Amino acid sequence: MNLPSNGFKKESDELVTTSASPIDDSIPEQKKGPLSFLSGSITSLSFSFLCLFISKKIVLYFSIHTPNYSSPIAQSIASGFKTLIVGISFLATFTFGFIGLGLFLVFIRSLIEGNKEKTY
Repeated sequence: MNLPSNGFKKESDELVTTSASPIDDSIPEQKKGPLSFLSGSITSLSFSFLCLFISKKIVLYFSIHTPNYSSPIAQSIASGFKTLIVGISFLATFTFGFIGLGLFLVFIRSLIEGNKEKTY
């Protein structure tokens, strides 16, 4: 490829050369089955229970070890930090639980749709 006098390629030249590559359609797309949904649901729900256990321990720790600072600014920062940590731990608990519940519902739906396909 010939470069212009300034030594840089044009952006349009690069787009033409990269878009000319063929797309490989020989690999078939794998469909997820009910077992995949069930294992994902169990994994996510187990992470949810682990996060709930950790969240309870965090709340217990912060309730026992209350920060006592003489400066109101330091007290405010410590309180905000405590709120942030507790909030993130319970957000992780909710997120994993919600994903686990959703995957379990998809698992149930895939079983029902699988039975419908067999009856036709």
